[in-house]
Amino acid sequence: MEQPNSIEAHNLTVSYQRKPVLWNIDFVLPKGKIIGILGPNGSGKTTLLKSMLGLLPLDSGYVRFFDQPLAKSRNRVAYVPQRETVDWDFPTNVLEVVKMGRIPNKGLFTKISNNDPVVNQAIEAVGLKDFKDRQISQLSGGQQQRVFIARSLAQEADLYILDEPFTGVDMASEKAIMDLLQAMREEGKTIVVVHHDLPTAKKVFDWAILLNTRMVAAGPINEVLTADNIESAYGGKLDGLSQVGDALKAAQFPVREKNKEDRDV
Repeated sequence: MEQPNSIEAHNLTVSYQRKPVLWNIDFVLPKGKIIGILGPNGSGKTTLLKSMLGLLPLDSGYVRFFDQPLAKSRNRVAYVPQRETVDWDFPTNVLEVVKMGRIPNKGLFTKISNNDPVVNQAIEAVGLKDFKDRQISQLSGGQQQRVFIARSLAQEADLYILDEPFTGVDMASEKAIMDLLQAMREEGKTIVVVHHDLPTAKKVFDWAILLNTRMVAAGPINEVLTADNIESAYGGKLDGLSQVGDALKAAQFPVREKNKEDRDV
């Protein structure tokens, strides 16, 4: 029997103060892939993610996860928000944050043991075993990002949705996150990532959604990131991205230099 796709979106329209931010979006995403949501600043990438998760109201359309509405598949979907949206001064440590990921499976009023094997495996998977008692405010940006990925891993979901996980992280954390996402894919998990760094997209993703308010393209990464599609999505917004312009001419996208730090959006 054929397995359902991970996400289906049909006629998705979202507005902010009566101005459309997303317009008539349709796509079907396969299971077991690392999928990028790509587009210029202001194109609706994070809005798409939040609307899919029910965090923003829809003007029209619907989204299904594994052929079901979110209400019936919520335990199968884990969400990692942008790091800057989190209050990192909240007095808690790595272990306590990751334990929160067990709540969807264990229940809100169930006490999660500090020795819970799933929690400890998640912490170890992101390379923070020696930091589990560290206050989150004392972690680097990359370590903080990995904490929230560990929390999502503790949920034991089938679909992981991450909003800009590579923004503001050091190269060691970027590699650790990338290795982890690839390992998750090998386990049959589906990962959807909002991503701003177009030159690295072919290195990171199997599939992609390319947006600029409307859908430009969706499909395997090599079919989506064509010169015509990128020009359609970015247009004049490519002026500040010389490396992307060079890539278009060469029909090949460069890999970011190892000593280059992540840019903020």
